[in-house]
Amino acid sequence: MAEKKVLAIVGSLRKASVNRQLAEAAAESAPDGVSVSIYEGLADLPHYNEDLDGDNAPAAAAALRSAIAGADAVLLVSPENNGTISSSLKNAIDWLSRPFGSSVFKGKPTVVIGTSAGRYGGVWAIDETRKAAGIATANVLEDVKLAVPSSAFDGNHPREHAETVAELTKILDALTAE
Repeated sequence: MAEKKVLAIVGSLRKASVNRQLAEAAAESAPDGVSVSIYEGLADLPHYNEDLDGDNAPAAAAALRSAIAGADAVLLVSPENNGTISSSLKNAIDWLSRPFGSSVFKGKPTVVIGTSAGRYGGVWAIDETRKAAGIATANVLEDVKLAVPSSAFDGNHPREHAETVAELTKILDALTAE
């Protein structure tokens, strides 16, 4: 059986963000037969502008679309900024959903997870990200999500939090079974 490729897109651009650490924990705890890679080009993506799109789309947009097309599934890792999705992640979803009718997200199994300093772990941002990805025609798994308050990690990397690692493994199993 071929290895399932999951592409993780982290909505925080900070290298040391807890959401990036959550994506790293997913990559490190991936079950056998599943590989998780973290997309690194989000900071290079210009704001979506239909005038820039089409045959001459920016290289950063083409690279993101190519990465999604090459993945079997997508893991969106959403921080919560002012109670909603981060602008960088929303912008990526906008690029992925265009040109209209040609979304590379179409039917792609997708799960949204995240962590935030708030006590609900970024639930609002996760819900908004799920909504945006669904409208962009991704196959967002309805019953699969993970919101973890960053305080749960007690200053440690999420990979050191056994409960979170167990949840990530279940999520990746569900995502790649789709």
